[in-house]
Amino acid sequence: MNKFIIMGPNGSGKGTQAALLCKIYKLVHISVGDIFRWNIQSHTKLAARIQRIMNSGQLVSDDIVEEVVRARLDQHDWNFGFILDGFPRSVTQATFFLESYDIDAVINIEVPDRAVIERMLSRRLCSKCGLDFNLISHRPKVADTCDVCGGRLVSRPDDNPKRHPGTAQGIPCQDSTDH
Repeated sequence: MNKFIIMGPNGSGKGTQAALLCKIYKLVHISVGDIFRWNIQSHTKLAARIQRIMNSGQLVSDDIVEEVVRARLDQHDWNFGFILDGFPRSVTQATFFLESYDIDAVINIEVPDRAVIERMLSRRLCSKCGLDFNLISHRPKVADTCDVCGGRLVSRPDDNPKRHPGTAQGIPCQDSTDH
């Protein structure tokens, strides 16, 4: 069983690389950002909690992020292992994780800032089905329209070059500068 963490700035290709590794090694890709985005899109109770916190100008606490990660890993659908993307993002989260789980390796992706910004500004997400597009490498057949469901393509809220890289997964967390 292989258990990996993949790290890097927003737009560095973590999701793309994780998907490739998952396919080759039959791993499960666990993206904390995707989990939060799904909850927000699905209007869950967790999303309401997150929205209240963010609307008050606060950061999502390590406790909530840890709760989400623990709940996802407790599903045990990762027989051959997993790649955890977007976690940990703070010393507190790393401590929690290492006290609770074994890890085989950390994959750190380094990409020049200019390339990251270009990638971020070119990403689009389907507002209905959540499919990712990239205006550089994976353009939709019809501008601003999802090829699969016809939904409207939008920029991800975290695809903003002015955001601090520590909060780049779309949902900022406490101690984000401790990564």
